[in-house]
Amino acid sequence: MRGMGSIKRKLNLMTAKFLEVPQDVILDLPRLTLIGNRQLYIENHRGVLHFSSDLLRLAVGQGELQVAGKELIMRTILTEEVFIEGIIDDIKFINNDKG
Repeated sequence: MRGMGSIKRKLNLMTAKFLEVPQDVILDLPRLTLIGNRQLYIENHRGVLHFSSDLLRLAVGQGELQVAGKELIMRTILTEEVFIEGIIDDIKFINNDKG
């Protein structure tokens, strides 16, 4: 049913444009705000999968978000928001969407 997921995604995208709603809201995407390589604010996550001083793994709508670095500290964690500080070396989105 690959076509069905693609059609739904396109319909959601058109709806977002028509209603002038941010795409991250309609498409269930994470929103990242990076300040240099020292601070990262992530909205719209679905939970912390792993956290250590060198790796943060978050569940997101269609997969997983990985943040690698050094001396990472989680300053704030709320239901759908995370704020981390440290030396951020890499941010990777792993898509688990099969369709």
